[in-house]
Parts: sequence; C-alpha cells; structure tokens
Amino acid sequence: MQEQHSFTANQNQGSLYLVPTPIGNLEDMTFRAIKALKEVDLIAAENPSHTQQLLNHFEIDTKKISFREDNKDYRIDEIINNLQSGLNVAQVSDAGMPSISDPGQELVRACVEQHINVIPLPGANAGMTALIASGLMPQPFYFFGFLNRKNSEQITELEELNKHTETLIFYEAPHRLNKTLKNMQKVFGENRQAVLCRELTKKFEEFDRGSLSELIQWTEDNQVRGEFVVIVDGNDKANEQAEEDDQLAGLSIKEQVDYFISDGMKTNASIKEVAKLHQVKKQEIYNIYHEI
Repeated sequence: MQEQHSFTANQNQGSLYLVPTPIGNLEDMTFRAIKALKEVDLIAAENPSHTQQLLNHFEIDTKKISFREDNKDYRIDEIINNLQSGLNVAQVSDAGMPSISDPGQELVRACVEQHINVIPLPGANAGMTALIASGLMPQPFYFFGFLNRKNSEQITELEELNKHTETLIFYEAPHRLNKTLKNMQKVFGENRQAVLCRELTKKFEEFDRGSLSELIQWTEDNQVRGEFVVIVDGNDKANEQAEEDDQLAGLSIKEQVDYFISDGMKTNASIKEVAKLHQVKKQEIYNIYHEI
C-alpha cells in the first residue's frame, strides 16, 4: 500500500503536476493551471512549439522540453531525475487532459513507483464536453478513445464494445471517420443513434445528431474537417444477447442453428449467425449442420 499526501512538503524532491490545456478556446484555461505553469521549474510538453502559443498568450516563460510517444523512454528517466533533485515539473499534452489518448500514463506510473507526488489539475476534456451536450444518456458511459486503425482489428474491438449498454465515447481523425462509421454500422446496426462533435469550444463548434446511416451520409455530403468526438448510444439489447449466449453455450452446433430457426430465422441466416458467434467461416457451420 502507498499513501500520497499531495501538498505535504517534501524538501528532498519535487512533484509532477498534470496540467490540462484548452481543447480549443484559450479562455478555458484555469487560473490554477496558469499559476502552476508559471511556478514549476520545467514543462514537459507533447509538442513544445504548439505549447509555446499557449505560454505566449499567458506570458509564461518556464523552460520546456519535449515529452511525446517517440521519446518517452529516455525522457521519463530524465524527468524522474529532475523530480528527485527537487525540481517541480508540469506535464501537458497539446490539448485536454494528459494521459487521456495522449502521453502521460507511463510517466505517472514511474513517479508512483518512485514515491513522487503526482498532482492532477482539473480542466478541459473533449470526451466529457461532447458527452454532456450530445443528447444521449450521459451516464453510465464507457470511454474508449481511438479505435484500432486496422480494419479487421477495429471490427473485433467494435464487436466487444457492442456488449456494452453504456453510452460509448470515441475519438476519430477526419480522414478515417467515414470508414469507422461504416464499421460501426456493420456491427451496431444502421439505426443506432450517435453524435458527431467537432471544433468543440471554438467558433465553428458543431454537433451532428442522427442514426449511424444518416451520419455516414453526412460525411459523404460534407467536407469532413477537424478532430471528432463520436458519441454512440449503448446497446439496449446487450443484456438480452448475453442471456442468449448463455443459452447457446450448452448446445451443439446443430442445436444452435435450430435455436435461431425456431426464433424465426431462415436456415441460411441461422447458419451465418452461428458462424459469426464462433468466428468461423459460414461453410464450416453449413457442413456440420447438414452433416456433409
């Protein structure tokens, strides 16, 4: 067990401050965040040139170093050494909360292992900002962030996520949005309700609400620009599907196909459904069912 008392003075080492930055509108920077960035000895920034614009706006001249995905392995040791020598360090990402689909988690873990205080500041987060204005059920929710870029792996992730009744929160880049929505439609169904949220807190903030099929059409009729938060309604039939899976678990392949046939499905559709459940080719289930 480990106890952290964030504001108990330790003369021998510094503290790591996790400082959220605005996701668009600079006025969302908190007084406390500005004060922290001015008072720490060092800022570890995902992209120092991008962070410099924020620092210039608030007249902050604290020294910066880069801390991003491709240099984190050696930067972590450097930052830990600074902290252990008594320096206070702030970590920031380009926008929003450190560690949330951004660098930070490994640094936090390293600090915890070394008994260095990790002090989080509250602030802007794109997922929460989008969720509360989406019109979908705000809680419970399941934050996922970015899906896998590989098509087959993305489908696998979505099939697992389809078991959730909670509202789902994703991040997606504009050039991948259409493909991702089509995969969601394939797994979740064309009528699942969703919301596309872009340019949050900025002048051209936009929310596009509708079914997955309507939103796919929207991406094909409009220029898709900016990073997106995608909020998707949970699967209200997930519990029923779990019960059905339990019922099927004790049945043979032939009995599983007959189960779906008794539920009103045609034979070929039932075979396809069982193949999907077992993640095998339809022909394999067809051969077992017809004893070929």
